[in-house]
Amino acid sequence: MGNLNIAVLGAKDYASKIGKKGTVTDMTFYDHKAGTDSFTLIEPSKYPEKLSSLFYSVAMSEFAILVVDKIDSFLGETIVMADVLGIDRGWIILQNYIQPEQLRPLLAGTCLEGYEYKEDDPIRLREELIAMAKAEAKAPGEGTCGSCPVDSHFNVRGVGTVVLGSVIDGYFRKHDKMTVFPIKREVILKSIQKHDLDADDGVKGDHVGLALRGIESDELDRGYVVTTDPSVKMSRKVEGNVSLIKYWPSPLKEGMVLHIGHWMQMVPCRVTAVDDGSDFRTAKVTFDLESDMIHKPGDKATIMYLEGGKLRVAGSVVLS
Repeated sequence: MGNLNIAVLGAKDYASKIGKKGTVTDMTFYDHKAGTDSFTLIEPSKYPEKLSSLFYSVAMSEFAILVVDKIDSFLGETIVMADVLGIDRGWIILQNYIQPEQLRPLLAGTCLEGYEYKEDDPIRLREELIAMAKAEAKAPGEGTCGSCPVDSHFNVRGVGTVVLGSVIDGYFRKHDKMTVFPIKREVILKSIQKHDLDADDGVKGDHVGLALRGIESDELDRGYVVTTDPSVKMSRKVEGNVSLIKYWPSPLKEGMVLHIGHWMQMVPCRVTAVDDGSDFRTAKVTFDLESDMIHKPGDKATIMYLEGGKLRVAGSVVLS
């Protein structure tokens, strides 16, 4: 059983030509199944008004389709977001007679530089995506711990509490004991569904519905994490060397209010110390967060500045 999560960026509603419309929040999900294989398309339906819509859509994905119908600052910001989050596999679809050479300067030096240009043919794209999902079917590893950040949650009559999200790493099985962060509640994974079909396991990349025993829906929130991984931790302070993008115009300063994004979290924070050294783009910075950041040691988080005008994606920092 293979599945692929794909961010569809750029022109709105393009994913509706490829998949069947599902859940709509600040992201819109589209699915397509063929036998036991499937893919999930994720569109940032509230972008550019809400940068979080773009961040979550890309953070949930392993692959991207960039649909370019015009070249503007939002396209540039989208490219930067995908690059900072390291989405190095994808396709580019050009519309409105835009040529590859017009896009080349924006892609230079980013991980999108290697994206493949594709014809605007949704039927063929659907066939290629399902073949890719089938080829990338992931085999579960014995003893591998897994985590699933919560996108949405609700109560289902006769089932109980259900959360929806994408398995961010590792592997877990039905009936596993899991911990819900940040409240550190132990729950039992009663059942797993993938695209409305019952499954015995969740593997990295799967878009899943998890039925949980031991917690109520109103105790959950987006950004919570359901995990079997003992290395998952919480941090209220982040200290490390930042990696600011080449377009970022000025140093981070003490007192700045930013947001740090990781998995399905986007947490406000304040810069409390900066040591620029020889290059402000790699400065050592301390951030005090408004609430706990759930992560594994060594994970990379995205730095965003919502008052940044035409560019709100600043760079990244490693969470220790």
